[in-house]
Amino acid sequence: MIAIIDYDAGNLKSVEKAFRFLGQECTVTRDREELRRADKVVLPGVGSFGEAMSQLKKYELDKLIGEIAAEQIPFLGICLGLQLLFAGSEESGGVEGLGILPGDILRIPSVKGLKIPHIGWNSLTLTGDGRLFRELYADQQTGPYVYFVHSYYLAASDRRIVTASTEYGVTIHASVEQGNIFACQFHPEKSGAAGLKILENFAVL
Repeated sequence: MIAIIDYDAGNLKSVEKAFRFLGQECTVTRDREELRRADKVVLPGVGSFGEAMSQLKKYELDKLIGEIAAEQIPFLGICLGLQLLFAGSEESGGVEGLGILPGDILRIPSVKGLKIPHIGWNSLTLTGDGRLFRELYADQQTGPYVYFVHSYYLAASDRRIVTASTEYGVTIHASVEQGNIFACQFHPEKSGAAGLKILENFAVL
């Protein structure tokens, strides 16, 4: 069973709908025991870093997420869920993130001709051998196209965890993987067939 963490963030239902379309049993919950029993856990999210961390702490989910990660349960962060896995963000100075992965969450720099927030489709450059991207390595010239909505981006400290990147005025580390922890800055649930394949790959880990 896949548990989707409910901390009053947006986009939970669309993630649930995508997994159900794939035939996966899933639930949206903040119940601690239900989250602990899950085979896999997903942290989606849209909105601000500071507010999201406040909500996770309100429901005492921040420490639980750390415990789940340490227990080697497959864990997927999506969009803001990726950013929360790091120590902090330029969006909310002084707010501590979950600190599970090493790297910085920075504001996308202003570049002439590029709008912020970054909203739309970008192709991914796949690197390494990311398990989320199984069967998506066939066309390395263009890479899969996926859908982004964000103003802040990840610059990973350890490039070895980066499995996909994209360009939008700066190099964006769009997906990372370390042990049982996976994360995507883009929205696989809104990324058509490629996105569904990414979610399927996570579901069958």
